[in-house]
Amino acid sequence: HKRACKKRAAELRDELLFKQPESNYLGDCPICFLPLPIEPKKSSMTLCCCKVICNGCNHANQNREMEANLEKKCPFCRCPVPVSDDEAFVASKLRMKPNDSTALFQLGMMSLKEKDNKSAFEYLTRAAGLGDMGAHFNLSLIYHHGQGVEKDEKKMIYHLDQAAIGGHLKARAYLASFEGKNGRQNRGIKHLIIAAKMGCDHSLKALKNFFQVGIVDKDDFAAALCAHQAAVDATKSPQREAAEASKRYT
Repeated sequence: HKRACKKRAAELRDELLFKQPESNYLGDCPICFLPLPIEPKKSSMTLCCCKVICNGCNHANQNREMEANLEKKCPFCRCPVPVSDDEAFVASKLRMKPNDSTALFQLGMMSLKEKDNKSAFEYLTRAAGLGDMGAHFNLSLIYHHGQGVEKDEKKMIYHLDQAAIGGHLKARAYLASFEGKNGRQNRGIKHLIIAAKMGCDHSLKALKNFFQVGIVDKDDFAAALCAHQAAVDATKSPQREAAEASKRYT
């Protein structure tokens, strides 16, 4: 009976793990409401209110401020932008009080940067408990490397699974690699297909290589290719294109 229950629990877990998420964990830009690009360099987190804003909206706000000779303010909450790490830390601390998972995640990453592994683990654990997928992913790295805690493969995989279920594409890539290295290629390919359909270029490239050697069939690759293009197109806008163009001329 125990063996049957354990098997069924694993099956239910896999159903959840291999279900295609509706979007990546970043969600939408809170200003233009378009899906945030998966490339980190195409968006940034505000230090005052901990919102992730796309470069298009940031660029439009900067142009508006320059044209009207206005003080630099956050494009979302309109507060003055923190100019130092200390100010950013204080702002995140204030937002931590009402259990703001993004602020806790930010504090955790700041603590990691300062080599304060104990505080980083505490902040990230709290953020993960509140559903922050970035926190889950970074906890998996902490358990993998043993940063302030004992190395623990089971806990590493647990946090990777949680992050992947929540739409964290890098977690999917890590799981695909882990499964491949442990001889479970079919599971690894499932992770790659899910990530590719969400717009991950690296996963699509890996699928293409598997398709060319006959490991991935034509229908699965074609479906992943179409979904990948649709996911990428959904993140495009004239404002974001203008932001990218401005970088090329600076």
